[in-house]
Amino acid sequence: MSTGSHAGRPRSWVAVAIIFVGFAIGGVGITLGPDWVVFGVGAAVTVIGGIIALAVDIMTDVVVDEPRQ
Repeated sequence: MSTGSHAGRPRSWVAVAIIFVGFAIGGVGITLGPDWVVFGVGAAVTVIGGIIALAVDIMTDVVVDEPRQ
C-alpha cells in the first residue's frame, strides 16, 4: 500500500465517489431553477454515500505521518 496522505482502500474511494456524485446532482438541481426534486435526489445520494463510508470504516484509512523537524 502506498504511503502518504491520500492512501486508502478502494472501497473507501468508492464511498467518496458516491458522495461526490450526490453533491454534483444536488448542485445541478440548485442551478436548474431550483429543482427541489433533483436536489433531494442529490441529498439522498450523498447521505447514502455517507452511510456507506461509515460502513466501510473510512476513518481508519487516515495516514498519520511522523512529525517533521
